[in-house]
Parts: sequence; C-alpha cells; structure tokens
Amino acid sequence: MGSEDRFPATDGPPAAATRGEWLRVCLLSANLAWTTLCLGGFLPGTRVAMAVMSALLVAAHFLDPRAARRGHPAAWLFVPFVAYAAANVEWLSPVRWLGWLDWINWAQALAIFWVVLNGVPSRAGRAALAWVVAVLGVTACAMAAYQHFEAPSWIMLGRTQAPQFVGRSSGCFGIPNSLGVFMALLIPPAAALAWEGGRAAWLRVLAAAALCAFAVGFVLAISRGAWIALAGACVLRALLGPGYSIARRIASSLAVVGAVALAAVVLYLAFPLMRERVDQLVRDAGERTRPVMWLGAWRIFEAHPILGGGGGGYDVLFEAYRPQGFRDQPIYAHCDYLNTLCDYGALGFVLLFGAAAAVGWRCAGARGLAGAAFTGLLAFSLHLLVDFHLKIPALAMIVATVGACVVRVAWPSTDPGPAGAASRAAGVLAAAAALGFGLFWAVPKFQAEEWRRQARESIDKMASGGADVVRERAALAEARGRLARAVARDPGNARAWSDKAYADSLWALVEPARTVELGAEAEADARRALALSSVVSEFWIRLGTGLDMERRWADGGDCFVQALKIAPMRADTWYYRAYHLSLSSSETGPAEAAASISLRLDPEFLLAQSLRQRLEARSNQSP
Repeated sequence: MGSEDRFPATDGPPAAATRGEWLRVCLLSANLAWTTLCLGGFLPGTRVAMAVMSALLVAAHFLDPRAARRGHPAAWLFVPFVAYAAANVEWLSPVRWLGWLDWINWAQALAIFWVVLNGVPSRAGRAALAWVVAVLGVTACAMAAYQHFEAPSWIMLGRTQAPQFVGRSSGCFGIPNSLGVFMALLIPPAAALAWEGGRAAWLRVLAAAALCAFAVGFVLAISRGAWIALAGACVLRALLGPGYSIARRIASSLAVVGAVALAAVVLYLAFPLMRERVDQLVRDAGERTRPVMWLGAWRIFEAHPILGGGGGGYDVLFEAYRPQGFRDQPIYAHCDYLNTLCDYGALGFVLLFGAAAAVGWRCAGARGLAGAAFTGLLAFSLHLLVDFHLKIPALAMIVATVGACVVRVAWPSTDPGPAGAASRAAGVLAAAAALGFGLFWAVPKFQAEEWRRQARESIDKMASGGADVVRERAALAEARGRLARAVARDPGNARAWSDKAYADSLWALVEPARTVELGAEAEADARRALALSSVVSEFWIRLGTGLDMERRWADGGDCFVQALKIAPMRADTWYYRAYHLSLSSSETGPAEAAASISLRLDPEFLLAQSLRQRLEARSNQSP
C-alpha cells in the first residue's frame, strides 16, 4: 500500500507534531474517553466535564500561533447550519431550553471537526487519535461480553439496563444500537489494517485482534439496523468505489452480498437472540413503533416546512400527532434526517446534510485506510435512517474526529502560513469566547438539567413504586432542594420550574396544613414554566394542580382543558383531568368518564385504575 493508507500529510504539515498539537490530541482523547465511557454522554451530568474539555480544546487551538487559522473549506461548510440553528433556537423554538442543549451538541461536533482538521496536521497526532478510538471500541466490546455472559442488566454509572434492552449488549452505552453503529464505524478500517499488505506485522496482528473484538461487539448488540447499514455500505463501496472497472465493481458487490448472506445464515442458525430479532422483524413486517415516530416527524415538518417546528421541539410537538394506543415517549424521531427536518425545516436540513453530502462526494474517492474509514462513515450515515446517533455526544464527536481524518487525506488543502498580528488577536478573542461559552453558559445548563433529572427521577420512582410520600419525606425534601438549585442555576429551564411545582404539590401531602400556601408556590413555579413555553401539556397540569390546592377549582379546570388540547392522546393528561373533576362531588360522572378514557389509552395505568375504583365506590354510595 502507498503512504496514503496511513492518513499522510498531503497538505504539507510539519514532519513532527508540535507541543500545541499534542496538547490538543490529549484534550480530545480525554474528552472522547470520558464521554464515551459515561453512557456516551447521554446524561447531562457527564456533559459538564465534556463541555469544559471541549472549551479548553478550542481555546488551545486558537491560542496556538502555529495552528492553521484560515480553516479547511470542509469545516466552513458546516458553519452556516450551526449559525442558523442558533437563530432557530433563539427566535423560533417553543422549547428553548431543550433547543440550546441540542445546539450545543451540534456546535461541539463542528468544533471538534474543525480542530482535528486544522489543528492535528501530523500523521503521529492522527494516529494517536485513531488508537484512542480503537481502544475505546475494544473496551466497549469487553463490556458487551460482560453484559452478555455475566450481568445482562448492568450498564455504566451504576445504572440498570432498561427492560426492553436486556439480552442485548450496549457496552459503554445505554442503548445497544449505539454499540452496533460504533462497531459498524470501526470494522471497515480495522479490516483494512488487518488484511491489506504493506504494513508492519505487529500492526496487522493488533488490527486483526481488534477486528475480532469489534465483530463480537457487533453481534452481541443484536442491532438489525447496524447489520443492514454495514452491509449496505460495503455493497455501495464495492459497487461505486474508485479505480475499478464496471465488471469488477459488480463482481465485488455480488461477493459482498454473498459473504453477508452467508454470515447472516450462520449467525441465524447459531445465535438464538439473533434468530429472535430476525423473526420479530419478519413478524412485524419491519417496524411497529418507529413508523409512528417517523410519521409524527413528517407531519411536524408539513406544518412547518421551511424553518421547522424549532430546535429540540420534536418530543413536545409530537403530542399533537400521537395516535391512540401509542404509549412510548419518543424524545427523538429515531431518524436523524427526519428529526433535523422537523426541528430545523427544509432550510436547516439542506444546510446540514447538503454540507455533509458535499464533503462526502469530495472524499468518496479515498482509497486504502482512508477509503475503509469512509466506508465506516457511510455505514454510520445509513444507520441514521433508523436512529438518533447524532444526539449521542460521544458518537457525534467520534464521527467528527474520524471524518476530519478522512477529509485531511482525501481533500488536501493548504494553510497560508504563520499567523500575523491580526490573526493572533482574532485567535485570542476566539479562545476567550470558547472558554466563556463553555464554562459560563453551557456548564450551568448541564448542571441545572442534571439536578432536575435527578430530582424528577426520584419523584417518578416514588410514584411508580406506590411509595407513601409522607414516609419519603427526606427523599422528597432532597428533590425539592435539587430543583431549587436547578432553577437558580438556569432560570431558562422551563421543565425545572414545572418539576419544582410538582414537588411543591407533593410536599402538601407531607404538610397538609400548608396546602394553600404550597399551592400558591406551585402556581408561581408553573407560571414561570408557561412563560417560557406554553406548548407543554404538563406545565398546564402543574398550574391546574396548584390552583386546585388554592381551592380555585374553576380556574384549575381551564388549565386541564388546555392540557388536553395539547396532548389529547396521553393517558396521564386524562387522569389529571379526571382527578380534578373528582374534587367536586357533583362531577363524579364526568370524572369516571375521563378516568375510563385514561385507561382506554393505557390499561395498565395504576393511578387511573385506583381513581376509577374510588369514583365507582362513590357512585354506589350515592342515593
């Protein structure tokens, strides 16, 4: 193989990495390791350290006078989307606190792509990053094996795997599909290093061992989408790859199809869990839940075709299109393309994926190791059709890193040389902006959201377990304290205000004598939430509950009606309406009807079951 297989410095970088470059490599490596091993950075608490390291990385790049200042054209292509997304969140999104969390993820991915592309020019620096990603992949596979053979319910950070994923390995992630796509990204370059000649024997042996580990993790994830995406990427590269005749391309693609089919048959016969997943795919004729979420995203887009419904708005706006009987809380559309389309509209979709397509087209001719890495990126892109991997910070950062390495080889560019006085001054300003943005803007948002998440998780645990709130006084007091800190740290987090209202209403069960006073606090908190966003049904429920506690029953009723207008197919919305009506002895019949609707939407809703039984008993006792 030629030197291009090792990500060469085709654009004239220095022969050896500078101290500044090694600093950037170390900062990025630490960030990748931390975020990947902390459930992919899915929990907001782990993103605090992530945001700090990302800010330091960008600052280190712009303060280094030897780093490229002008910027590779590929990096500039993504700047319009990030700028547009910020404007979208600020002026259009109905849930700005969620939109900004989403935007931070986009901005961070672009920052890492920019720094690796422009600030890691040496072969040694890029090789070090490749080793870090590979070691993370092997570590994830070791965790996947532990989950499969020893502790199926274990996941990172002392948490327990969700019941629907037990039996499938997720490695260092909480979601098996995330492990599957990570392996799909790593398998092609590992195979290229292992099987193509021209490299040191020790490197090929290590690559072969890593490839075996990746294959194990790939299988144990039991991700149908990842299997299909990797197979599709390999077929497309064989069919459309550079440097071969049409006949050879067709023959190569047929060979890939045959190999994939053979592997699928062997695994289907030998691996019961894979057989179960394939049989389920056939039995369901594809997917059951994802089409519902996709249709909701498409309808949001149809309602807001140009600018979208607003960054971070999918989960809230989906309620208007939730079909009867669909009880999942989607959070994301489970298709990054549709999620971007409905959140940011056609304009945002074109700005983001148009830029990605332009870069991909320019790099499609890459060969050797760069070409294999491109195949992995293609598999990742295909899997975005059925999942939300770009919403997982670790995956977004890893793809940005690998993508920058590929672009560095396949799209050579030159830097104008040492930075002048004006460029150095601009670099200082950019570094200061990055540090200020990361430390004083992003970090408080993540801290507040983590405190809110912990408090709400504690409250929901009490509710789902049927705990006596009076006996859980200490836990509820701690949750209220966390929520107070959350709204103080980030007053723009509307859900934190709403959850604070929820905790206030529950505290009335601990101190019944303060019910009216606590109702006034709940009302004030709920109104703060509604001032930030009026499209979330739960915010109206919290306001209605506070008004009920203040004995303003008629005013509270209007709030529950508004909640039903926003989320007419949610069982909990009908339950709260029924509970509100049950407070009036003259409304027993309508309350029973509302409780029945709640149970029709979710027959397993315990609170609604208990309420209907009480209402039926009241009806039987009436003369």
